Amino acid sequence: MDPQSTGHESKDAGSREKFRVMRIFSRLNIGGPSIHVVLLTAKLDAARYETTLVVGREEEHEGSFEALARANDVSPLTVETMGRSIRASDDLRSFVALCRLMARVRPHIVHTHTAKAGALGRLAALVTAVPVVVHTFHGTVFSGYFGPIGSRLYAATERALARITDSVIGVSPAVSEELAAHRLRPRHGIHTVPLGLELDGFSNEPGRGHFRRRLGIPGSAKLVGCVGRLVPIKDLPTLLNAFATVDGAHLALIGDGPDRARLEALSRELGLERRVHFTGFVSELETVYPDLDIVVNSSLNEGTPVALIEAMAAAVPVVATAVGGTSDLLQNGTLGQLVPPGEPKALSKALSKALSETIEHPERTRARCAKARSTVLSKYRSERLVADIEALYQDLLLEKGVGAHVRALAPTRT
Repeated sequence: MDPQSTGHESKDAGSREKFRVMRIFSRLNIGGPSIHVVLLTAKLDAARYETTLVVGREEEHEGSFEALARANDVSPLTVETMGRSIRASDDLRSFVALCRLMARVRPHIVHTHTAKAGALGRLAALVTAVPVVVHTFHGTVFSGYFGPIGSRLYAATERALARITDSVIGVSPAVSEELAAHRLRPRHGIHTVPLGLELDGFSNEPGRGHFRRRLGIPGSAKLVGCVGRLVPIKDLPTLLNAFATVDGAHLALIGDGPDRARLEALSRELGLERRVHFTGFVSELETVYPDLDIVVNSSLNEGTPVALIEAMAAAVPVVATAVGGTSDLLQNGTLGQLVPPGEPKALSKALSKALSETIEHPERTRARCAKARSTVLSKYRSERLVADIEALYQDLLLEKGVGAHVRALAPTRT
């Protein structure tokens, strides 16, 4: 893909103008939203849509999914001043850069993802009179990120931005309910579009042993894995304190982030240095899940955790905190164990129970994992995501009267 070319009108085989989409995302850091954004950019129907992906820069210890973008033939445009942190001068420069890009590309649709990109991108779309504006909430930061004043300011900002947004999307029913509860829109006016991922590599049952050999863990030992960034919202101190009372098992923290040094120190304080393994980012997770007996998530807030979807596709039992879209994903505990956030004793009990069940009731464990695998493979594939977004785009373009030929390009959604 050559994003520089999207500033020019292009024609498909029938000499019809393609719809130009500008997708704006804060940065391609390691995490589920980056996968979502890359796959949408790569897989929208090229006969109808021409997409420009605009991103900012990752911060230290965040990792990067640039390799994933390249593997999918996606070449993002980078706004160097756009990132996670709030800096007035950089944010102003980013806003001006986005306005200039929109003036050049002239998108029919601007679709933003995450809070910073959502604010700057939607304001730039307003200034440059973009016909259709869409924003996806991959989770929310109404709680767990700011203090009371910051949370109220964030909610007020998002309510204001919702007024200049044609479609607000939540990635799970729980996220959509929270958006409605904070009065961004009535619940019926918020679209729920679940994540869509490439899951075949996790469901093909690759061989066991590679990851354990890397860590020096014998095949007979129980191994719990936690996949994700090492950041405060993941509440890994609670996980480590819980794990201190889980007998005999090993824990792999698969990821990296600014909290790593603090977590390593806590691990030593708890006497866990021989049982807790910090692996850093691992690029081929398909080789990791087969070696895990349990996948755990201890977050204080989530949209829909990609690591849990991957674990379920790999038929690995899951224990997770009941936050955000996790309860939706696990069907309120039917497909995995749910525990309250921030409670080490409850998490320890759930982990011990899950590990015991893999030994004492293997048939029950396999049956639950098979149901979880079937569920995520039917609901969370990238093909479904792309179809949902294309149908939404079509409806919004028709409502705005943009490109009458849309009726000839695709059937109306039923």
